[in-house]
Formats: sequence, structure tokens, C-alpha cells
Amino acid sequence: MRIVIAPDSFKGCLTALNVALAMSRGVQRVYPESVIDLIPMADGGEGTVEAILSSVGGEKIEIKVSDPLGRPIRAAYGLIDEGNTAIIEMAAASGLTLLNDEERNPRLTSTQGTGELILDALERGVKKILLGIGGSATNDGGAGLAVALGVRLLDAQGKDLPQGGAALANLINIDMSGIDPRLSKAVIEVACDVQNPLCGSEGASAVYGPQKGANSEDIRVLDAALQNLGERLSEYAGTNLLKLVGGGAAGGLGAGVVGFLGAKLRPGSQMVLEVANAEEKIQHADLVLTGEGRTDFQTAYGKAPVGVAALAKKYEIPVLVISGSVEGLPDLLTDSGVASCFSVSEGPTTIEEAYKKAEDQLERAVWRILTVWKLGEESARVKNRPM
Repeated sequence: MRIVIAPDSFKGCLTALNVALAMSRGVQRVYPESVIDLIPMADGGEGTVEAILSSVGGEKIEIKVSDPLGRPIRAAYGLIDEGNTAIIEMAAASGLTLLNDEERNPRLTSTQGTGELILDALERGVKKILLGIGGSATNDGGAGLAVALGVRLLDAQGKDLPQGGAALANLINIDMSGIDPRLSKAVIEVACDVQNPLCGSEGASAVYGPQKGANSEDIRVLDAALQNLGERLSEYAGTNLLKLVGGGAAGGLGAGVVGFLGAKLRPGSQMVLEVANAEEKIQHADLVLTGEGRTDFQTAYGKAPVGVAALAKKYEIPVLVISGSVEGLPDLLTDSGVASCFSVSEGPTTIEEAYKKAEDQLERAVWRILTVWKLGEESARVKNRPM
């Protein structure tokens, strides 16, 4: 029996690697001789580096960078492919979890630290950068990142703008002459799982600004500032970044990396599956297990279990989704190639208790589910046995 285990994290509870390991223990209780391939999943947010390194190996690099408010912190990224590819998650340097509630201020926060991570990777000679942009504390359209890489953003007097999203309202000129020349030789792909445009009622400021500390006046100011950046950067990039699908991701960083760096936006789970060589592993599997913290109607719109199931469907490999909770009809993901969905829950409990018992309950859930699966296999073999 060959089983691929490719779950996302149970956010706030278990990392994707811990989920995969718990599932693996459950599998071994039913199929002790099975061959198990672990592919921890991620969408570009916090945990992406760990997920990829745990799948394919590599090196973790830790350096000093600037946090969202410009203070020095230590942040890590990964090197894989014999040092030719860097895996960077912006959450490590510019993430919301780096600030307490009182410090959240998207008028001031900057992506500078993420640019510093990219700069360090370039100095190590990488040829490809995979950048995850989930979990940002910023709304600066990637301005801080660009400045860290040599771009100058100038006001009417030719002075450099201060850091932060609000300052972009005064942007008059973008000077790209000093941008790091090594960027032109590097392929940059960005994990982006949202569809929001840069500006407007569905844009970065309006939709994501409040969770970063923005009030209604902040949102108005920040949206106008990103509009200004978008218009001016579009002239340089030769494409309308204001209409870019996903341009509003990570406080406009989606548009920023395309405009400043010529990057390509891609679905995060798809990127992780490719890096982990998941298709090769899945096509030779007998069964695939995946899951997430909560499976509901949103799962069908590009979340990790659907990406995993799409690969398995190509080779007619059955997929079981085992999540912290499942809401909706049992056939929620049937069209995506999922055989069935299961909840880990063993009965009424508090959130605190559920989190505390999550790994044990997950292991037991896999054990119970695969026990029934095995009985079905054995029954099918008996029925198909020649008389």
C-alpha cells in the first residue's frame, strides 16, 4: 500500500508537518507495511518555508532584517535545489504576527524586510525565488521591498519618500536605475491565492486594511495612495496593474512585485505541489490523504485539498479529506476528485480542548477511517475472487 499524505496546516493549532505526521501515525496503525510520502502543504503564508523544506530538504538561512516598523529582527528563508532556489515568505519579515494590536498601522508599516530577504538570497547566487505573500502587516504596494532592492521613490522635490503606505500619496517619480541588476537574471514566482484588485471597494485597503489596524479614514488615504502608485508603476511596467487579478494581495504587494520585479503571480498550493514533485508521488499512490483546519464552501475555490485532489484525479487515485471540521454537504468536493470528507472531532468540546487534543484525535480519526477503507478493499477482493 502506497499512501501520499498532503495536508495543509490546521491554522492556529497544528503546522502542516505536524498534521502530516499525525496522519502518518494513524496510517501505520492500519497499514504498518505501507510506503508513505509526506507532502506538507502551504499557500504562501506562514509555514510555507517549513512545509517545502520538510518535503524536499534544503537549508534554512536566518539573517537580520527590518520588521514592519523598521526594527531589527531575525528572519529565516529556505534554500533548495542545491542553493539555486530561495523559498521566502513575507510573513517572516513583514507579517502581521510580528506586531501587537497597538502597533498595527498600515499607514507606516513597510515591506522593507521582505526586500532584504530577497537581497540576501541574490547575494547567495540564487537563480529562482519563490515568494509567499500571505499574512502581511503592510499596505505599501511593495514600496519598501522595492527600495530595499535599489529603487528610489521620489516626491515633487526629488526627495525619497518615507516608509509606509500613506507616503505613496506623494509619489511623483519612480527611479529604477539603481535596482539590483541580479534581479533581471532571476525568475520570481509569487504565491498568491486572492483575487482582489489593487484598489477600490474590493481592493487591498478596503478588504484587508481593517485587520491591519486601519480605520475608515486610513482606508480612504491608503486606497488613494495605492491608486497613485498603481498609475505610476503601470506606466513603467507597461501593463495596467490596477486591473491585475491578485494585485491587492498582501497590501498591494501582488501588484508591486509584478510592476517592480516582473514577477509572476501563481496559486500558492500549486507552487508547493510542483516544488515537492507531488505529481510523481501521487500518480504511483493507492490512496491520498489531505485536509485542513476547516473544510467548507471556500475549500472549492483553490485551497490546498482541491489542488491535491486535482492531481490525484488525473490518475484516478482516490482522495480522502480529513479536517478539523467539515461544514456543508458530504459531496462538497466530489467534482474536484474527493471521495469523501471527514471531521476529526470526536464529540462536543471547547476550542481549547480541541486544540490540545488535535494530534491524538487526528491520528485516531485516520485509524478509524482507514480501518473501514481496508475492510472495503478486502470485501472487494473476496467478491472478485474466481469461483
